[in-house]
Amino acid sequence: MSSPHRSFSKDDKDTRERFCRKMSMQEYELINDEKEDESCLQKYRKRCMQDMHQRLSFGPKYGYLCELQNGEQFLEAIEKERKTTTVIVHIYEDGIKGCDSLNNSLTCLAAEYTTVKFCKIKASSTGAGDRFSDEVLPTLLVYKGGELLSNFISVSEQFNEEFFAVDVESFLNEYGLLPERELPALGNVNTDEQDVE
Repeated sequence: MSSPHRSFSKDDKDTRERFCRKMSMQEYELINDEKEDESCLQKYRKRCMQDMHQRLSFGPKYGYLCELQNGEQFLEAIEKERKTTTVIVHIYEDGIKGCDSLNNSLTCLAAEYTTVKFCKIKASSTGAGDRFSDEVLPTLLVYKGGELLSNFISVSEQFNEEFFAVDVESFLNEYGLLPERELPALGNVNTDEQDVE
């Protein structure tokens, strides 16, 4: 007959005592060390992934709009760059409609497209200022491997009265002059929520 009160054998009592007893310090440290080891392993994996991503990101990083002071710097910016680097040069002059907006737009794009070298130079500083009258400004020149890929004279006429970085980005993408957007930085990924293998 079954009874609601179960009788335990000696083996059952030993097993129950082993599970119910408090953990020793050695056992606690062993379990805690395993958690720390896993944390260290995740940090190591994350660091390796960042290093690999950085090595696979071909070419130098820029991330800003570079001001060129003269024609010599203009030529160096184009000719002394890697063959795989796109160089976008804005030729402008203060007080010309669209030049300030284009400078602001290129500053934003330079931060997003860090593998593209964005430069600006005043038309009067190029050494060929007579070629860049107010009617042709702002002008965008796009180079790769030292070769001129595209030139856009009075480029602000391609946009509305007010234009922003997204407008310039769309325009340059229409001509295939910008690379694909870069992956977000791996440093922002929360590895606790993802299974990294």
